[in-house]
Amino acid sequence: MRYIRAFEVGRNPTSAKYDLAVRLRTTKNGPAVRNRLRLPHAVDTSLRICVICPPDSPAASQARKAGATLVGEETVFDAVKEGRIEFDRCICHIDSAQKLNKAALGKILGPKGLMPSSKTGTITKDIAGTVNGLVGGSEYREKLGVIRCAVGQLGFTPDEMQRNVRAFVGEIKKDLAVLSDRISKDIHEVVLSSTNAPGFTLNGDFRGPESPPTCDLAVL
Repeated sequence: MRYIRAFEVGRNPTSAKYDLAVRLRTTKNGPAVRNRLRLPHAVDTSLRICVICPPDSPAASQARKAGATLVGEETVFDAVKEGRIEFDRCICHIDSAQKLNKAALGKILGPKGLMPSSKTGTITKDIAGTVNGLVGGSEYREKLGVIRCAVGQLGFTPDEMQRNVRAFVGEIKKDLAVLSDRISKDIHEVVLSSTNAPGFTLNGDFRGPESPPTCDLAVL
């Protein structure tokens, strides 16, 4: 973290992020790891969440109370078709799923990873719970054998980073265990970097017998 901080001197501690890249040993073809988790210490709490549901419904009221920034049906469909995608995550109430399909937004939202789907839990009856899970939550997906995720802000302490890294890697191990009966995947390397810094492999080479305890390190 101290090496990485040196590359981020003068930058806002909340704008630049620590990123973790987990390289996998895996075959080229086969199911990809994809999931969502809530880290012990939230990295990005400014996500703009869109909820597709009738604007005057109880679900809409729940969505707004939970922190959704855009709620509705036709107004959302029209905005997306006009190219105004002013949200980072999209959830659809199960009762509005048919209208969403008729709106044919898959070609627009799909490539951006924003199309609601029952597989990812973004088509749901529990709007409030799903929105709460996304606020401060993190999504990750395997691409070309690598899973990337922001695991911290520059202002995080070493202990906060340690808990987030452990939680993220632990979640990936659970994902790999679920896939083990279909395809062999395992973790090959874990690399920590930041928005503007190079990557450092977390193989222990930066810690020696005389290194101070993690809690005594200062990175600010």
